[in-house]
Amino acid sequence: MKKTKLLLSLFLIIAMLSSVILSGCGSGGDSGKIEIELVQYKPEAVAAFEKIEEGFNSTHDDIHLTIQSPNEAMTILKTRFIREDYPDIIGIGGDINYSNFLDADMFMDISDFEGVDDIKQSYMDIEDELEFIPVDGVYALPYVANAAGILYNKDMFEEHGWEIPTTWDEFIELCETIQDTGIYPLYFGYKDTWTCLAPWNALAVGLAPSDTCAQVNAGETTFSEEYAEVADKIKALLDYCEPNPFAYGYNDACTAFARGESAMYPIGSYAVPQIKSVNPDMNIDSFVFPSGDSEEDNVLHSGVDLQFCVMKNTENKEAVYEVLRYLYEDETIQIYLDDQNAIPCKEGDFELPSMLDGMKEYIEQGRMADYQDHHYPSEMSVDAMIQTYLLDTGDDAAETFLKRFDDEWVRYNRDLIEKVRQYEEEVNT
Repeated sequence: MKKTKLLLSLFLIIAMLSSVILSGCGSGGDSGKIEIELVQYKPEAVAAFEKIEEGFNSTHDDIHLTIQSPNEAMTILKTRFIREDYPDIIGIGGDINYSNFLDADMFMDISDFEGVDDIKQSYMDIEDELEFIPVDGVYALPYVANAAGILYNKDMFEEHGWEIPTTWDEFIELCETIQDTGIYPLYFGYKDTWTCLAPWNALAVGLAPSDTCAQVNAGETTFSEEYAEVADKIKALLDYCEPNPFAYGYNDACTAFARGESAMYPIGSYAVPQIKSVNPDMNIDSFVFPSGDSEEDNVLHSGVDLQFCVMKNTENKEAVYEVLRYLYEDETIQIYLDDQNAIPCKEGDFELPSMLDGMKEYIEQGRMADYQDHHYPSEMSVDAMIQTYLLDTGDDAAETFLKRFDDEWVRYNRDLIEKVRQYEEEVNT
């Protein structure tokens, strides 16, 4: 019994300490400094943020910055929001979570922050499309983006004299040519359902409007209409990949590509560190997925991977803005780029990773559109729906899939669709 009580007491102490570590800070305690807490959702970038935190605190005498990088950050943030225990700043992705938080009126309008004008307009446009209902003001400041399309083995391409395709027909012709050499043109790793979204998104940005989901919510179109060509082309790719891609996962695909089993890998730049952990010397480059009939139709598949939002109830706005100024200094951004192979959302002369050389022109010109799945509710499990469709060999597979997409969308977005309808009525009356 004593042992049980002792263990219980130790558990309670540990729980209290954990709560203190992850709780928000508002005062400087004995230091007399203003305490600013930032919680960001990318634990893989903890080393970069530790360096950024150290750099800020060593150059500021009146503000102390604490950056939390917990695992399962979104779950922790949602729990803290329920308890009304808010940090000052959060770092999250430009996706459905941001849309939900914005809709709940949790963020401060930071239009008056001078750094807003330094952000590339293409990424500010992406932020606007994440709004369920149009709102005035700026509520997120894009920091870095990633890009997805086709990673390719540059040495292999040069050895065989293969040209980079710029249209869908050229891409299929290239796949046929590569296949004739005994090399897999593509590797997917569809056992992990989320990987199905990589080629899906890369095709969709060139074949469907960037605001498809908003148009559907407004009753202006359907997914059956907008995604028909996307569905046909993603299934056509199954003729050019590893046998039974549903038996292999993401790690298998990265390893196979690293070992030269495939010439190309339809995935985002985020996969490069995993690939190079297998083959550090691999010469990787990338190109935009050519989904249409003309190069002019091609669009880079890029989304805001990390953005900063200021919580509406922060009591230290000026100190928060000072933190943002430091975060958006070119030298600070480059720390993150070097660590995470990311794309800066800020205008400036930054050094980009070499595996983005083939996409550089699109990045510089702003020829990009957001990941379509950033607008999908997680409860809808679109990745699993796509996997099920790709496994379906029936003649009506595409029709069944697209009808299900429309039906499930209404099921999981009923309240949002009604909110959009009411908004449209107010605007038009």
